[in-house]
Order: sequence, then structure tokens, then C-alpha cells
Amino acid sequence: MTNLRAACLAALFLFCGGTTLSAQDITLTSSDGAVEITGTLLGFDGEFYRVQTVYGELTVDGTGVLCDGPACPNLTDFVAEIAISGASGMAEVLMPALIDAFALSNGYAVARQIQDKTHFTYELSESDTRKPIARFNFSATSTDEGFADLLADEADIAMSLREIRISEAERGYEAGLGNMQSKNRSRVLALNALVPIVSIGNPVARISPSDLAKVVSGKIDNWQVLGGPDAPIAIHVPGEKSGLLQAIEDRLTKPAGVKISKAAEHHATMAALVGAVQRDPFAIGIATYASSDAASRLPLSGGCGFSVHANRRGIKTEDYPLTAPMFLYLPARRLPKIARDFLAYTRGPAAQIVIRRAGFVDQGTEEIALSMQGERIANAITRAGDEVKLADLKEVVSLLSQHKRLTTTFRFQPGLSALDAQSRSNAQLLARALEQGAYDGRELVFVGFSDGEGAAEGNQKIAIRRAEAVKQAVLNAAETLNPERTSISVSGFGEALPMACDENAWGRQVNRRVEVWVR
Repeated sequence: MTNLRAACLAALFLFCGGTTLSAQDITLTSSDGAVEITGTLLGFDGEFYRVQTVYGELTVDGTGVLCDGPACPNLTDFVAEIAISGASGMAEVLMPALIDAFALSNGYAVARQIQDKTHFTYELSESDTRKPIARFNFSATSTDEGFADLLADEADIAMSLREIRISEAERGYEAGLGNMQSKNRSRVLALNALVPIVSIGNPVARISPSDLAKVVSGKIDNWQVLGGPDAPIAIHVPGEKSGLLQAIEDRLTKPAGVKISKAAEHHATMAALVGAVQRDPFAIGIATYASSDAASRLPLSGGCGFSVHANRRGIKTEDYPLTAPMFLYLPARRLPKIARDFLAYTRGPAAQIVIRRAGFVDQGTEEIALSMQGERIANAITRAGDEVKLADLKEVVSLLSQHKRLTTTFRFQPGLSALDAQSRSNAQLLARALEQGAYDGRELVFVGFSDGEGAAEGNQKIAIRRAEAVKQAVLNAAETLNPERTSISVSGFGEALPMACDENAWGRQVNRRVEVWVR
């Protein structure tokens, strides 16, 4: 009981999650009776007690501890209770599919219990005895509600269709939840994208992000401006308080300095939005990649001839600029073991198959040969000017033709050198793959690219620095990697292989990236 005594004396403010019990006093006593802790039981996860004491909130290992009091849990029939709250778009299909697959892979029986329109439970039990071992309790509401429940300690996991806002992170810090923006407090579960859609037969074949922002804001209100018929544009967007609408604001309208038009029609579900656009030849909507296959998806374009399509590989690599990662946010406290096992499962290869079958974009790494990237090379040659010589392009092709590009790409937050949310997740996933030996005996090259602003020589140096920084971030995350098993290097080609036009902010943002090539 040395650890228990040390916990008392040091008054460690540690956290753990689990079953929330009635607020009653309990007493934890060491097996030799030498140490006692009295306080209010905040939770028990099957392994650790979380107790509010005069020393603060303590986490106590249940091994060798006797619990006395009316709130003491039943250790024999313990059932882990995991509260999951937030975006209904994740709760309706994706999370249930993953829980079903997790249960199947571990030999658990699973049953769904519906309480009302927004609340349901997945109960996992032992297949032979039908003894319950865990309940995943869902509150399928909105991203805002998920964060509110997490900050109020009424949820163990928050489902979100956007990154946490600064104001929410500040409230979390004030509530004692620590830094909600740190890398260990969130993870990307799956990928999606915001896609402009029109009815099949609409003559407009593409739209630039800047024009799309103007359309959504009402600044462009006639199809004729976009090369279509002389007709007013009807705008369709997600529900007013949905995480998807907030993602549209974060990724599209706010960077353009505009707001969504008050004339826009809001829809509670993606099916309703897509259906409304399908029925109206003069409508445009912003839907998700996962829900928009029944309509005509407009690629994003720039004035220099580039067009970027929303497809699975383009979303994985973030070559498509309006990606929309789907997040899980976690508290600082410890979750029950079965919840930790489930979260670990969601990052594995089996879960990526489930995510893909559910209609979303998985994070499984794919390799793309240079021969399959002809449009990129053609665009690069077409756009080559005084700053980028043909000899530079030949050097790029000569090096990369011996390698394959991974769909794991790293991009940066607008105006910052810090990685964006999807790229932070990519760093963790690539680090895990390296630790597991996925690239043993192979060569990985982190290749930096830049936008075309400034001198070519300076851009190349910036690209190399970014590649070096990303490589170091991945290696720092791969704590158990044996560096002798994989050859890892960096290179940089500056503005030599653009993905989009440099004429606007979104194009420059897309071009600033670090790719990973392997052979």
C-alpha cells in the first residue's frame, strides 16, 4: 500500500472515468489497515476508484483496497458505463457499426436498447452467460451538446464534426479538464468532406471555393454568373446548430469574410438536403461526401485550370481542401478498460474496413504510384514558369518515379506552421505503423512542397524545413521504433508540383504540404 500512502500524502490530482455513482461517502482501507481514505465516490472503472477527498480528487488502485460504504460498487458484477454524447451524424451509423464490429471481434454479444429519439444504449455481454460487461450510452444530439456534456462531466466521450472552439477549450480549462486542444485529448475517427452538389443535369461543371463562399452568402445569386442559366440560386445547408454547418463556417465562409445567407434553407438531415437539391434544377447545397452520391458533385476549381475532386484518395490526402474530419474528444480522466480497448480498436485495420463500408473515408494508408498521378504532372508542366524550370520537374519525376506516394499527407493550419487536426492524427497513425514494423526494410522520404509566393530558392528551403519538422514529429511519436529497421530521409521541391492555383488563399494552403513517399 505504498502507492496509496503516497497518494494521500502528495494529494495527487489524478483523474479516471467509469461508472458514475450516487454522491455518497466511502472509506478505502489498505489491507493492513494502516491507511484510510474517506471521501465521496466519483466513479469506479473496474480497476480504479476516483474519490473526492480533503486532499482533492484522488485516483486509487483498487487492488488490495477494501471499500466500505453504501456507494461501494459490486466488484463481482461490475458493468462499465460509458456515456457518449454529440453529433447525431456519427451516432446514427458510424459508432454503432464500430461497436458491433468491436463486440464481434472480442466474442461479445451485443444488444441495442432504445430509450427515445435521441438516446439509446449498446449493451455488451459475455456470449455464453449473457452477463453484461459494458453499456455504451448514447446521446445523439449535436456537436455543441456533446462538448457541453463533456465539460459538465456528463459524458466520457464527445462526438464532434468540427474541432473544439477556443471558447469551449477555455471553459474546459476553467472546469479543471486541462488542455482540451492537446494531441492526446482528441482523435480523428473517420474522414468526410464538405461537397457542393447540384441536381443532375445542371450545366455548371465546377466552382471555385471563393465563388462557392459567395453563393452560400448570397453575394452571387444567379446561375448566369457561374456560366449557367439566367435563374436565381436556391441555397441548401445543414441544420442551424449542427456541427456540419459550423464546419462550413470554419472552412469556407469565415476565411472568405462572409456569412451564410439568411435566405438559405436549413435541413435537419443530409437525406433531406440532398433530396431538396435533387428536386430543384436551380438549387445548390453543401452536403457531405458520405451522403452526396445521389446528386451531382461539383469539383473545386481555380482560374488556372486545376480541378480538385472529392474522392476517397483526395480526402485522405487533403488534396481536396474542404475535408471534414470526424472527431472523438476525451476527458483527462481514465476511461474504463473496455472503453480504452474500443478506442484502440478504432485505430486498427479492421476498423478501417468498417468505416469504409459504413460510407465514410477511412484512414488506412494506401500507396499511389507516380503513373497514377498523371494529372498532377501534367498540371505542373503546364504551370511551370520562370521560377520552376523544366529541369526541376525532371528531377522531381526522376526521384519520385522510384517511389509510391502514401495517402498520409501533412498539411498546416492557415497562417501557422502547426499541423492541422487531420495531420496530427496522421502523425500518430504513421508512428504506430512504424512501431509495428509496417515499413521495415523500406525507405520513407518526407517530401516538402510550398506555394509559389516568393523566390523559388527560398520556397525550397522552407519546404525542406517543413519536411524535417514533420519527420521529427512522427519519430517523436514513435517511441518504440528501432531506427535501424527503416530508412527515413527528407527532401524538398518547393513550388515544383502544385496541387492548386496560387492565385487565392485556399490554393496556396493546399500547395503547402509534406508528402510521404515509400519504396
